Amino acid sequence: MPKDNSIKSVLIIGSGPIIIGQACEFDYSGSQASRSLKEEGIEVSLINSNPATIMTDKVTADHIYLRPLTVESIIQILEERNIDAVLPTMGGQTALNLCKEADERGVWTKYNVKIIGVNIDAIETTENREAFRKLMIEIGVGVPPSAVANSFLEGKEIAQKIGFPLVIRPSYTLGGTGGSFVLKKEDFEERLSRGLQASPIHEVLVEKAVLGWKEYELELLRDAADNVIIICSIENMDPMGIHTGDSITIAPAMTLSDRTYQRMRDMAIKMMRAIGKFAGGCNVQFAVDPDSEDIIAVEINPRVSRSSALASKATGYPIAKIAAKLAIGYHLDELKNQITGSTSAFFEPTLDYVIVKVPRWNFDKFHGADKQLGLQMKSVGEVMAIGRSFNEALQKACQSLEINKHGLGADGTLSNVSVDELVTKLEQPSWDRLFHLKEAMRLGVPIQSVFNLTKIDKWFLNEINRLVILEQELRKYSLQNIPADFMLELKQNGFSDAQIAYIITNTSAEEVYEQRKKLGIKRVYKMVDTCAAEFPAKTPYFYSTFEKAPVDANGSFLNNNESSASDKKKIVVLGSGPNRIGQGIEFDYSCVHGILAAKECGYEAIMVNCNPETVSTDFDIADKLYFEPVYWEHIFELIEYEKPEGVIVQLGGQTALKLSERLHEKGIKIIGTDFSNMDLAEDRGRFSDLLRDLNIPYPPYGVAESAEEALVVANKVGYPVLVRPSYVLGGQGMSIVINDEELERAVIKLLKNLPGNRVLIDHFLDRAEEAEVDLICDGADVQIVGMMEHIEPAGIHSGDSYAVLPPFNLSENVMKQMEDYSRKLAFALNVRGLLNIQFAIKDEKVYVIEANPRASRTVPFIAKAHQVPYVNIATKVMLGAKN
Repeated sequence: MPKDNSIKSVLIIGSGPIIIGQACEFDYSGSQASRSLKEEGIEVSLINSNPATIMTDKVTADHIYLRPLTVESIIQILEERNIDAVLPTMGGQTALNLCKEADERGVWTKYNVKIIGVNIDAIETTENREAFRKLMIEIGVGVPPSAVANSFLEGKEIAQKIGFPLVIRPSYTLGGTGGSFVLKKEDFEERLSRGLQASPIHEVLVEKAVLGWKEYELELLRDAADNVIIICSIENMDPMGIHTGDSITIAPAMTLSDRTYQRMRDMAIKMMRAIGKFAGGCNVQFAVDPDSEDIIAVEINPRVSRSSALASKATGYPIAKIAAKLAIGYHLDELKNQITGSTSAFFEPTLDYVIVKVPRWNFDKFHGADKQLGLQMKSVGEVMAIGRSFNEALQKACQSLEINKHGLGADGTLSNVSVDELVTKLEQPSWDRLFHLKEAMRLGVPIQSVFNLTKIDKWFLNEINRLVILEQELRKYSLQNIPADFMLELKQNGFSDAQIAYIITNTSAEEVYEQRKKLGIKRVYKMVDTCAAEFPAKTPYFYSTFEKAPVDANGSFLNNNESSASDKKKIVVLGSGPNRIGQGIEFDYSCVHGILAAKECGYEAIMVNCNPETVSTDFDIADKLYFEPVYWEHIFELIEYEKPEGVIVQLGGQTALKLSERLHEKGIKIIGTDFSNMDLAEDRGRFSDLLRDLNIPYPPYGVAESAEEALVVANKVGYPVLVRPSYVLGGQGMSIVINDEELERAVIKLLKNLPGNRVLIDHFLDRAEEAEVDLICDGADVQIVGMMEHIEPAGIHSGDSYAVLPPFNLSENVMKQMEDYSRKLAFALNVRGLLNIQFAIKDEKVYVIEANPRASRTVPFIAKAHQVPYVNIATKVMLGAKN
């Protein structure tokens, strides 16, 4: 059946601000859905309140509404515009809840708007824990013993009847909010109260806990003809008991027997058909008893989810894009496979590689927080890695996390941890359990003991133990006598050059790289094509791996790359890696605009990133996508292979910027502001010297490389002082201190976490106002694109401060000083592209706090406010475009 021609305009509901449990995966799905509908000639309106997203950019939809996600906002849009249908499945739980609330108030009926992609009954059934439980029993799908409580007394009666351990699951919440395990009776009352309060309808499901069971997810698509396909199976390495958003996950499922998979598949299809008749996507979660292989349903989400974004990037199958087309009436067999361009979309992808997702946490920002993982999601981002083996993908994922890891272990960071401490860490899962698990095996803890403590399937434990065995074997060699086959085996198991150098000692990662090049062991690039190379693929979506290079008759190595390096002028854009506090979706916004601008300037635009939630890692944004860690070894080999004109580091936050020094040392051109000037801005001490030379006011300061030096500086400039490390983002390591004791403690801790860092100690301007400027400079002219005033005083990080554009309370005199200093700094730093400058204002005098020669958190906000594509313009300035 072709599309429903009665639908000429669609409203997509977004997911609002980034929160734990609902991040930029919905920016990706909403953006993809919008482009999909526009391809069909449908007028797309989009409501979302998040200015940092690509979703709310003019390139995405015909009409953007940056408004609060409320029923009142929906009514205003429907009064203003003729909307035929609403698509609420691309904005997470926020969008579904808003759609349901609008339906209850009769809004869709009043304005004759059709709900597509889901129906209200499906939302109600899946979010109401009691309705879901009853439906599963009715259709013969297993669920744990459970009952619904709407009051404290009901909850206590259910617990008494079922017995401990229990799970408390609040209705209508996201990311496991309010959910918890209760292992003993003494904890039950407090956790029941918390769950009831977290639910907007004061309802919880109290169910028997299946701790230690294995957890799986299936991603499904269904069309109006009731055709259903399974896009991807995903296995949680961590057993039941840890929220799936906090679990390491693998695709395809590794330890599932074919018999159990077929049963699970049939159950998922039955569940999707039972919850309502609608065309779109669905995510189903199951638990499997590792002994009997009994299967129970955990939950079903009638929308695209966090895992849908992962499944899309894992398989290359554009779930949100196809789901949007199914929502307007198309059947699966009427749509093309977007990757091959020739086969039908009515197929189930085949993977000839392994995907590993590892979450990224930010517990370092929340001292004293409970770091133990459980039902409530705590991670703030994630990375995805692709390899030809589980170990290769796992180690690549560890390299992607940006937590100073060169892979899984082999770096000495846990060498002082005792076996007793490791055992405790394994028993109480936290963000670093993976690394403790490997270290425990290295110290000789048996696999059976590790299994007893973690309930992680022995297949995964044996694979990780294989890394320990390889390390032991490697210690027998020096660099020069490592056999070629063994070097290849190490690389196929994901070992970085830095890990190999650490294990054999007295050598460097660069020397390892040169040695393996002599052995003919270099990265090859393979295609993500949805069909395991059964059909030719047109989409340039690649990952790196290692394989034995074929040789010709003369013994010369032949090229076995599926990525062909063209002769075109190319630009590589380095992405921002995993979301974390201080570096999030706003940098992906900039990367996407940078890619689009490079394409408009006639370059082949190459994107490198490892974040599955983002628009930049969508297969049809760049001319070429390399889903790779933004990690030096991978970047350098890719640049050696592609030979681009240069690399853009300004758009990927501190992730990309940190690689600029090594790019500079290797003679690789940095597009835009050069390394020496970026380094000048990043080095706190040298930058303060520059301000002095330019006669720009700055707080009295000094630079310290030890606690002793810091004390001398602080007593010279006067307390309170601001302690700031160089080369960091999001205020990492910064603190305000008021005496010697606090200062000593802060500096010692900072230098422990950031060894070798130059620490700026400057006088803190108490009760000063704060403001900032974003500008674009081409070397001849400076364009100030936004001047913002912060509502909170100096001392509150700019990312946590309310900001107003244009300034509401700054005098002409202050704004003139800010403008003058901005121009001076832009020219002195020889900026080509973007520059963000932070100011403090006290008694009508303007001080410069810092300058960042890169895209900032505020650029998307300014671009949306002025409706001008400033990142696009800045990228063209970096590339030297004249128009």
